[in-house]
Amino acid sequence: MPATWRAAPNSTAATGGRVIERRVIAVDGMVQGVGFRPYVHGLATALSLAGFVRNDARGLMIDVQGETAALDDFLRTLVAAPPPTARVARVQTITAEVRPCLGFRIASSDPDATVTSGSAEEADAKGRQISRPLVSPDIATCGECLAELFDPANRRYRYPFINCTHCGPRFTIVHDLPYDRPRTTMASFRMCASCRAEYENPTDRRFHAQPIACSDCGPVLRLLATDSSLADDELAADPIAGAARLLIGGGIVAIKGLGGYHLACDATSVAAIERLRWRKHREEKPFALMVATPGDARSLCLIQEAELALLTSPERPIVLLARHEDVDPAVAESLEAIAPRNRFVGVMLPYTPLHHLLLAAVARPLVMTSGNLTDEPIAFVDDDAESRLTAIADAFLTHDRPIATRCDDSVMRVMDGAPKFIRRSRGFSPRPIDVRVPFPAHVLAVGAHLKNTFCLAREHSAFLSHHIGDLENSAAFRSLDDGISHYRDLVGVQPVIVAHDLHPGYLSSQLAERLDIPVRVPVQHHHAHIASCMAEHGLTGPIIGFAMDGTGLGDDGAIWGGEFLLVDNSGAERVGHLGYVPLPGGEAAVRHPIRMAIAHLRAA
Repeated sequence: MPATWRAAPNSTAATGGRVIERRVIAVDGMVQGVGFRPYVHGLATALSLAGFVRNDARGLMIDVQGETAALDDFLRTLVAAPPPTARVARVQTITAEVRPCLGFRIASSDPDATVTSGSAEEADAKGRQISRPLVSPDIATCGECLAELFDPANRRYRYPFINCTHCGPRFTIVHDLPYDRPRTTMASFRMCASCRAEYENPTDRRFHAQPIACSDCGPVLRLLATDSSLADDELAADPIAGAARLLIGGGIVAIKGLGGYHLACDATSVAAIERLRWRKHREEKPFALMVATPGDARSLCLIQEAELALLTSPERPIVLLARHEDVDPAVAESLEAIAPRNRFVGVMLPYTPLHHLLLAAVARPLVMTSGNLTDEPIAFVDDDAESRLTAIADAFLTHDRPIATRCDDSVMRVMDGAPKFIRRSRGFSPRPIDVRVPFPAHVLAVGAHLKNTFCLAREHSAFLSHHIGDLENSAAFRSLDDGISHYRDLVGVQPVIVAHDLHPGYLSSQLAERLDIPVRVPVQHHHAHIASCMAEHGLTGPIIGFAMDGTGLGDDGAIWGGEFLLVDNSGAERVGHLGYVPLPGGEAAVRHPIRMAIAHLRAA
């Protein structure tokens, strides 16, 4: 429940026999980019309350007055039933002096403004605890927008960037907070009169939807062929129809999505899949599959209820599903080409309007894999995508809305009925992970050398980054450095401690040494794995952890691999391990486990 912050004199007034009270309310958490201001406006209006709501640099500020009973109802509802994608971390209230006020409005955001008991236009350094609003992850296209997308009578019929306050891009278009259009990659798109009217209408679903757009004023889709023989009038006239024609004909199309480019091809064509593998230099690693409906997914894979819930969630991750064994031989051949010698297939549903339109046009499943060469980070800047993907793609289905932050698709799997992350990225980042034991100070963890992600942490929140990739690639290393700088500002964490791997040769460890952070804490690789499992499950120890993850530099200077550690919140003690053996070929033994098998056989 809201906590009383401090009282002000003359905080109530009698008007016509009614007692009027004014309260100034600070709401912290994921409250920007989730339709919270329109929600507050509607709630206050329904309860006949006056005042205003605005975004600020720390979250949401509400200055509201009316009858005491109505204010109590307002606060209860605010806490108990916020917008579906919002996340309220803290609500603080003060009482303030009643003043003349008519109606309720959404006020302009102020990145520097906060609240005191005297005025909602002044700074609140004396009272409100310092916090930072949480940035919403990107949200898959909602049902209402989808219905409009395929309605010929709707003015946004087949417009590939349709969105509202309940769906659309968020994290990947934000440059800075508060979350308002001028601080996003939509800043250069000036709203037309029709969009402006919706944006300013309190009863409209697009009331203060920052990415609002239409074909008259918003981003424009284009199809650019890499082969001049394909650059005909049909491709230019209808980019989606042109892309569909290329895909059906066995072509490869680079598609600009929310957090970067995908490479797509016909998932029913083994020849197209093999061509993509050859061009992308991805010999056997599985591709992801995008299908139009859950029914299409069921025709290829076995789906539990928990898996269906993940597939259809607003986050729309790739979900690993077990293949049907009794499918048509041609389908089985295609699935084998998509995921060689693997009984699981990574499946996802469309999560942008563009995906829905393209799937409808091709009427078949598509391979939808990251737009990169193997081991490189996903391309998300147009010029970079053109230079890196032209040798792979036959055409680019692109648009002129910039992407602020690259963000790969998330990958999940259901195990024992519970969802588990393989890769936590789009749809979830930068949503914080709650931890049981609070951090004593602001902390940065720079992550591992391979499959890197970094983490910023404060209080009970750990902000795990989107997927970065293997740091052996120079572009991935630059992405790590840039990502840390962006997140520090975005989530309000200014670290005084940096944690890094014990191995000094890891590029993430070398980056930690260069950062201007006063305290560096080296962490043994396998200890980090076990500690992360403890944090995930709220354990403080002591526990015995088994870390069977490859190799890592040990406390004794040897290369460890296969560790039994006694761990609690203060540290770790090695109580058992596999025997030391030579690493045939050094790093090559890490990448080719058969070398380690031979080494252990010789030692035995």
